[in-house]
Amino acid sequence: MQLQHKVLFLTLRTFSGTGGIEKVSKVAGKALFENCEEQGDDLQVFCMYDLTTDADSRYFPLENFKGFGIKKWRFMAQSIWYGRKCELVVLSHINLLVAGYLIKLISRKTKLILLAHGIEVFEKFSWLKRRMLRQCDQIVAVSKFTKDTLVDQKILPEAQFKVLNNCVDPFLEPPVEGQKSAALLARYGFHKDDIILMTLGRLSSDEGYKGYDMVIESLGELQETYPQLKYMIVGKYDEGEKKRVDHLIDFFDVKGRVVLAGFIPDAELAAHFQLADIFIMPSEKEGFGIAFIEAMYYNKPVIAGNKDGSVDALLNGQLGFLVNPASNEEVLMAIEKIISSRQDFLPDRNLLMEHFSYEVYKEKWSEVLKNVLAYGGNALPIATETTILSGTTNNQQLPSGKCPMPSTPAVLESGLSR
Repeated sequence: MQLQHKVLFLTLRTFSGTGGIEKVSKVAGKALFENCEEQGDDLQVFCMYDLTTDADSRYFPLENFKGFGIKKWRFMAQSIWYGRKCELVVLSHINLLVAGYLIKLISRKTKLILLAHGIEVFEKFSWLKRRMLRQCDQIVAVSKFTKDTLVDQKILPEAQFKVLNNCVDPFLEPPVEGQKSAALLARYGFHKDDIILMTLGRLSSDEGYKGYDMVIESLGELQETYPQLKYMIVGKYDEGEKKRVDHLIDFFDVKGRVVLAGFIPDAELAAHFQLADIFIMPSEKEGFGIAFIEAMYYNKPVIAGNKDGSVDALLNGQLGFLVNPASNEEVLMAIEKIISSRQDFLPDRNLLMEHFSYEVYKEKWSEVLKNVLAYGGNALPIATETTILSGTTNNQQLPSGKCPMPSTPAVLESGLSR
């Protein structure tokens, strides 16, 4: 069968990292590959930081993946060379935007999709990045919050945005049955009768929006009423943030009640969720929060903030408890309500999978591809240079082969600075 389209998926990391964006890249790669295969299209995945040997064939065949091992210039050169022959290039992260922009400069027929996650697109963009963003034919945001934040910057018309929520990884370890792991209880100094709160996420001094500060403060107020209440924060941390969290622990007098577990391998994730009684992360700037749907997959009551992408992950409160992340009173109330009646707050697994299963995610990607590549219909128009004034749009189609281009060194510096 002759291939209809060539599709290129560019990522920073896919298999060599364990963060939320890496998880999205793996599963998005799988969904893109399977959709392309079903349509007789070809998908290639180029990854800047991974080695080719890092690939996991459960997600897509090894021959469809090429890792460049941090050789940035080689990655850029080959991405542009191959991308110019593709009908579609998908960027997994805004830091890859320069590659997409240069491909668009050479090949105006190539469609460009950018995946927008969260904090990486919440900044105020420079004029150069705004110009490059305007060459995207579609921006796929992981939540309504991420989409709305970008739309407010008036870079592209709202019609060029689509919300595609993340999903549960189809290869996530199944829930652990039975009692909490005695080995993990001993590792962290917990007792089998302790009520354990859990947060999963990176602790970074550059971010600080996950809400664990509020949980530590709440723990200080609840410790007399619930002396068996403990708090486990799972995830990598930098020394600056660890020092700050240690100070909070001392200030709220909860030493011995809070454990910084640090990084844990994927193989231990299910057992750590089994250890937890409540998953809590009252964040303020979470793009979506894969950790929420993972916690609910492991049948944990969830407390999340009501100001960011967490709202999507909890289906506007249908799957868990939404609180004002700035309100200590609301966080306290949520914890106490779940402790007093935990069974009433267990997530509805059928509802969870109805919205966040891999099958649903794959089908949504199919809709994106059909829209962009015109499977049986009209594709999106070629990207336009969009001028937005006073909330209105003025789309001017550029002449064929023309693309507004700042100096090449400036573009490369913008795209390869990280």
